[in-house]
Amino acid sequence: MFDNLSEKLDKAFHVLKGHGQITEINVAETLKEVRRALLDADVNFKIAKDFTNKVKEKALGQNVLTTLQPGQLMVKIVKDELTELMGGDAEDVNLSGNPSVILMSGLQGSGKTTFSGKLANYLKSKKNKKPLLVACDVYRPAAIDQLHVVGEQIGVEVYSDRGNNDPVAIAKAGVAQAKSLGCNVVIIDTAGRLAVDEQMMAEIANIHKAIQPQETLFVVDSMTGQDAVNTAKAFNDVLNFDGVILTKLDGDTRGGAAISIKSVVDKPIKFIGTGEKMEAIDVFHPSRMADRILGMGDVVSLVERAQEQFDEEQARKIQKKIAKNKFGFDDFLSQIQQIKKMGSMKDLMGMIPGAGKALKGLDIDDDAFKHIEAIIHSMTPDERSTPSKLDASRKKRIAAGSGTSVQEVNQLLKQFDQMSKMMKMMQGGGGKKMMQMMNGLGR
Repeated sequence: MFDNLSEKLDKAFHVLKGHGQITEINVAETLKEVRRALLDADVNFKIAKDFTNKVKEKALGQNVLTTLQPGQLMVKIVKDELTELMGGDAEDVNLSGNPSVILMSGLQGSGKTTFSGKLANYLKSKKNKKPLLVACDVYRPAAIDQLHVVGEQIGVEVYSDRGNNDPVAIAKAGVAQAKSLGCNVVIIDTAGRLAVDEQMMAEIANIHKAIQPQETLFVVDSMTGQDAVNTAKAFNDVLNFDGVILTKLDGDTRGGAAISIKSVVDKPIKFIGTGEKMEAIDVFHPSRMADRILGMGDVVSLVERAQEQFDEEQARKIQKKIAKNKFGFDDFLSQIQQIKKMGSMKDLMGMIPGAGKALKGLDIDDDAFKHIEAIIHSMTPDERSTPSKLDASRKKRIAAGSGTSVQEVNQLLKQFDQMSKMMKMMQGGGGKKMMQMMNGLGR
């Protein structure tokens, strides 16, 4: 996410290194590079120019504090301005109605149907809502089937009327169905349409008028960059939507749409799609996104995801096992499952400050744990609970059964042993000792 932009901005800030004060000359050099980085990220020229002018205004004449380098002060100014440009504060979805009606709009192929499912899953699991998905795409043959498959996957009811070709009537019937089923949120999935198709734009305007949604969301593929921003403006002129959803942000190394869209349509980005799984949806936090763009990671989101998957009961059991030296591979496996639920590995690594730069160019596979799981599954229950029993012949059998090598089995056992010692140290009040070890590794 935003790899190219992050790298170019990092290079821009190098210009200021070694200067004691920010001067007009070194600011001009840096901002020239910042503007170029934004343009390369497919940000509109006027927005990039206005942005760098604001940064210049704030930066000039500021004395660098004794604890800061000019580059660091400039990064802070750029971060604050980027946050403001992307909307300032996070905005959640409006759920004031009973039922709350959410209308999804956008181009063909922007990911509306999939995101309708992700949004329903988010509202069900995080907001304790009972959503109903309504299939109003009467043009794409597989659209209704796709929504039913998505609904089944997340355990959410789907309303459709295959014999009906009137999306306005289907939308109204869907809202009525939600009331009869006791659903408190209705998500209307509509057909993809081009902003220049007057008939189709009139149709979605009619759906909007008929159901009076609390929330109208514009779904856009972030990888289309500047085109996404222009399309958003055209849709907003017709629908006056309430917010934007950026899909496929995990595949967008440029980030132009995320940076520009708020200032063009003056509507907040409410959610982002960060992967293919139904859980791959995040509330859009402009300040956290600015941190990620500037290579600072996003520790807050990482902690939030970890807390969501944290099982207190399980943690207590593992704590007891560590104390008794009974932490085994079954417990290790359960920890891996919790990590996997947090999202794609690439996305998680991008949240760790500095990791994006360190891992640049590396393809982090979501199946990174696959061979570890295969090795553990090839062990007998007895071997999993007592790893010390694994002798040479058992290791050979496990390697053959898991399609790995004895060397990989040995490597896993070594890692497991190190992790067990570390956990034991943490529990035995050795936190200080461990911090000393970590500091030693960092030198």
